[in-house]
Amino acid sequence: MFEMPNFQLAAAEIFVLAMICVVLVFDVFSEDPKRRWTYYLSVLTVIGAALVTWMTAEEGRALTFSGTYVADHAGLVLKMATYVSMVFVFVYSMEYLKDRLLVKGEYFILALFAMLGILVMISAGHFLTIYLGLELLSLSLYAMVAYDRDSPIAAESAMKYFVLGAIASGTLLYGMSMLYGVAGSLDLTEIAAVMSGSGVTESGRLVMLLGLSFVLVGMAFKLGAVPFHMWIPDVYHGAPTASTLFIGSTAKLASFALILRLLIDGLGAMYADWRDMLMVMSVLSIALGNIVAIAQTNLKRMLAYSTISHVGFILMGFLAPTNAGVEAALFYTVVYVIMSAGAFGMIILLGREGFEADEIDDFKGLFRRSPWFATVMMLLMFSMAGVPPLVGFYPKLNVIMSALNAGLVWVALVGVFFSVVGAFYYLRVIKVMLFDQPDADAPPIEASRSMRAALSINGGAVLILGLLPGALIAWIGAAF
Repeated sequence: MFEMPNFQLAAAEIFVLAMICVVLVFDVFSEDPKRRWTYYLSVLTVIGAALVTWMTAEEGRALTFSGTYVADHAGLVLKMATYVSMVFVFVYSMEYLKDRLLVKGEYFILALFAMLGILVMISAGHFLTIYLGLELLSLSLYAMVAYDRDSPIAAESAMKYFVLGAIASGTLLYGMSMLYGVAGSLDLTEIAAVMSGSGVTESGRLVMLLGLSFVLVGMAFKLGAVPFHMWIPDVYHGAPTASTLFIGSTAKLASFALILRLLIDGLGAMYADWRDMLMVMSVLSIALGNIVAIAQTNLKRMLAYSTISHVGFILMGFLAPTNAGVEAALFYTVVYVIMSAGAFGMIILLGREGFEADEIDDFKGLFRRSPWFATVMMLLMFSMAGVPPLVGFYPKLNVIMSALNAGLVWVALVGVFFSVVGAFYYLRVIKVMLFDQPDADAPPIEASRSMRAALSINGGAVLILGLLPGALIAWIGAAF
């Protein structure tokens, strides 16, 4: 018997899809070359989706669309973090696109489609829903990386991203098909029930392990975890900074959702099988990311390797078989998105038409040019390094403590050691800003009021959430 779905649970996704159509039609008929109303409508879409999500949120866990859609508190936290980061992405990106005469409606529409893909992944309760959201996000990102059609570097980066992303998608899909072959269902709840039961034969278990391996490889590609990280530095470096900003911040929430839904909701019973594989990826990502970042002179590449190391810390949270570990990983992801958005925002602030301020030397003497924004960048770098009392300290401490509580002392020690190593390259940026002389021909820093306000709020959030982290930790903790 057909059961009418509860459309209210998916009201935010429906609203975003409807608004994308509105923005698309409006942009087609808009004669404004600066696309100001397309930008305003896009920001309003994000704010409207946040209100709809908040007003339709339900207590506990609810399923709809035959179990393919899940609404729970973890999803609420991830979606609200997505909306907040999207507002910052749009404000920073508009400044970048405006300065380089690249303002077109396509950027905003692609970003909204990518956001819709993230929302679908966050609420996925089925392999097909996960794959649908993942491809919606990935296809939008490929086009965003190639957004500057006159840039050969951007085109090359997009091609690399597309080829490796296609391999990852195929691997993930192949692993899912194997798991389906054993479980007889694509529903994550039913798969979890089969995996935790004793009805799986020995040969079936072998296929399950093979399927799990393919799923983990596909996930590692999407996450950018070592040894499947090779696309991240080139894509970060080659893509327009407005697109890198999105990939390096908001898209990380989708990565967390992918792990949460696949490994915790669907394959939680196979924890003992995937823990060791995840541990290897976590340790290698932390080590390689931090070591190679030291050698970088380009800030976008440095942040790319920094991302790889942060992905390792996020994976560390999943190594503990407790809710506290997953909670620590979610807290880490949300905080990382805030810090990363601010760092790319600073690169956009210092750039201008024909000049990308993506070399570390481009920040020389920033404190003399603009003490306020040098302070904002300093807060972001200290926070990324995990220096107290800034907010970046607490998630790093939490994931390390979760590893310790799980008896993984050596993994925790690796995390501590490479946190100290990683502090070096963040401090190098601060040293360049504070103690080096600015170039004599360095232009004055010019930016719109919205850009200045957003960066100030971004930097202030890192400090205020660090001084008063209790409310954010409690809100995230209620998800588990």
